[in-house]
Amino acid sequence: MIQDLFAEALIAVVPELPEDQIRDAIEIPKEKTMGDFAFPCFRLAKAFRKAPAMIAPEIAEKLSGHPLFEKVQAVGPYVNVFIDKVAWTKSVLEEYEAAETFGSGTEGVKEDGSKKNIVLDYSSINIAKPFHIGHLRTTVIGNSIKKLYEFLGYNTISVNHLGDWGTQFGKMAVAYQKWGNKEEIEAKGVRGLMALYVRFHEEAKNDPSLDDEARAAFASMENGNEEILSLWRWFVKISLNEVARVYELLDVHFDSYNGESFYMDKMDGPIALLREKGLLVESEGAQVVDLSEYNMPPCIVLKSDGSSIYATRDIAAAIYRKNTYDFDKCLYITASEQILHFSQLFKVLELMGFEWAKDMVHIPYGFVSLEEGKLSTREGNVIYLEDLLNEAIAKTRDIMNEKNPDLENLEEVARQVGVGAVVFHDLFNNRIKDVTFSWDNVLNFDGETGPYVQYTFARASSVLRKAGDPELKVPDPEKLTDEYAQEIIKLIEDFPNRVREAARKYEPYIITRYTVAVATAYNKFYHEDPILTAEDEETKMARLYLTKMVTYILKTGLGLIGVAAPERM
Repeated sequence: MIQDLFAEALIAVVPELPEDQIRDAIEIPKEKTMGDFAFPCFRLAKAFRKAPAMIAPEIAEKLSGHPLFEKVQAVGPYVNVFIDKVAWTKSVLEEYEAAETFGSGTEGVKEDGSKKNIVLDYSSINIAKPFHIGHLRTTVIGNSIKKLYEFLGYNTISVNHLGDWGTQFGKMAVAYQKWGNKEEIEAKGVRGLMALYVRFHEEAKNDPSLDDEARAAFASMENGNEEILSLWRWFVKISLNEVARVYELLDVHFDSYNGESFYMDKMDGPIALLREKGLLVESEGAQVVDLSEYNMPPCIVLKSDGSSIYATRDIAAAIYRKNTYDFDKCLYITASEQILHFSQLFKVLELMGFEWAKDMVHIPYGFVSLEEGKLSTREGNVIYLEDLLNEAIAKTRDIMNEKNPDLENLEEVARQVGVGAVVFHDLFNNRIKDVTFSWDNVLNFDGETGPYVQYTFARASSVLRKAGDPELKVPDPEKLTDEYAQEIIKLIEDFPNRVREAARKYEPYIITRYTVAVATAYNKFYHEDPILTAEDEETKMARLYLTKMVTYILKTGLGLIGVAAPERM
C-alpha cells in the first residue's frame, strides 16, 4: 500500500525512531491542500534535541527528490507529502490485480495454516416474546462483525443464545393456565403469547401473589414438572417458527441455537468448581461470588430457592464454548445495559482459574427507542421487526413500480433494497449511540442511505453491461490521474485499512460510511468524466476498469454489513 511506501521512505531517513512508531504516527490531513500524508515530528524532539518545527524541514529535505513524491513540505512540526498521482495509481492497480479478494486478509490464519476460531454470541432472542426492532441492532451488528472476521480469514461460529429459560417462563405458564386458549395462541403465534405476558404484568400490579406463583412455577419447571415443561416446549416451537421468517428476510444464519436451557445439565461442574475455589458465599439466602474487591456488586449464582440465574448459565456456556470450539476470541454483542453483567461474568471466570477469560469481549451498543418513548415488552410498546421489514419492502415495491415497473425480479429486488435500507440505517452510526426509531428516517431513500449506495452499484453495473462487459486489462495509470478518478483511487486504496479498522474496533459503521464515500465519489466521476464516450479508446478502457473496481468495492462493502447489491434497480 502507498502508505507503507511512505513509511519505508521515512524509516530510511529517521533511524532515531522504531519502525512501528513511525508507521503509527503517519496521519492523513483533513484538508487535501495539506497533502496526502503527514508525519508529525513531536516524538523526535528528545532524540534530536530540537523543537519539532525545526526538525520537520530537515526531514522534508531528505525526502525531497524521492520518486514517490510529487512535493514534500514542512508545515510547522509536520512533514506533508503529496504522492505522485501516477505512482499512486500504479500501486493501487497492481495491488488490486494481485489480490484474489482485494481487501481480505490472513489475520485469522495461524502459523500452522489452521484458522483462528471466533465465537460470536448475538441476536439471542427471547422465546415467547416478540422479535422487535430492539433486537435488530444485536442481529445486524453481530452479523456484520461475523462477516468482517470471515473476510479476514477467521473461522467464525455464530451462536443464537436463545433466552429460553428463566422466571419469565414461570410467568408465561401461569398466564396461560389462567387465561390462555390453545386455538387462539396457535392462530396468533407469538403475538398471542405476548398478549398473555402483558396481561400477567398488568394483573400482577394489583395482585403481587402472581409473581410468587410464577417463581414457584419456574422452580418446579427446573425440577422436571412435565406439565410446565410441555408448555415451555410448545412456546419454544411457536417462537422459532416465527423468528425463522425474520432471519430469512435479513439473510442471517446461525451455526448454533444452543440457548439457556441447553446448559441446564452443564451447571453442576462450574458450581462445584466455584465451591472448591471458595468463591461462593451466602448472601440473603442466595449463593453469590463477592466482587467488592473489584468495585462490582456480587454476582448471583444460585437464588435463595436454589434455582439458577442467567449468570449461572452464562458461566456454563463460556466453559462449554471454550471446550467445544477452542476459541481465540468469544464476542458477546448485547446492549450497553449489560456491561456490568459481562464484567462480572469475565471476572468470575478469571477467578475460577480460566486463563482464557481474557479472550472474552463484550461489544455493547446503544438503545433503540420509539419516538413515543422506550420499548417495553411488558407494556406491549414494541414494533415487530417482521412488520417493519415487510413495510420497508412494500414501500420499495411501490417506488419501483412507479419508476421501473418492467424490472426483472422486482419482488426480490424490493426485498433486497427495503431490508437493506433498514439494516444500513441501523449500521450508519457508531454502535454505542442510542437510536430513536422513526419510520420516516428508516424509509427515506435519499441521501446517505442504503438504496443510494445500492443504486450507485446498479449504475456502475449498467455501465459495464452497456460496454458489453469487455475483457478489461490493467490500464495505463496516467489515464486515471484527473481529480475525480483520483478520489476513487485513494478510497479504493484505503479499503483494506477500513476493513481491518472495522474488525479491530467491532464497528460496522466504518464500512457503512465508507461505501457512501465511494458511491459519492463514483457519481461525481460518472457525471464529470465521460466513460462510454471518452475521448479515446485507452481512456475509455481505463475508466471502465475503474468502474469495475468500484462495483467490486461496493458489492463487497455492502456484503460486509449484510446488505445485498442488486445489479438492476
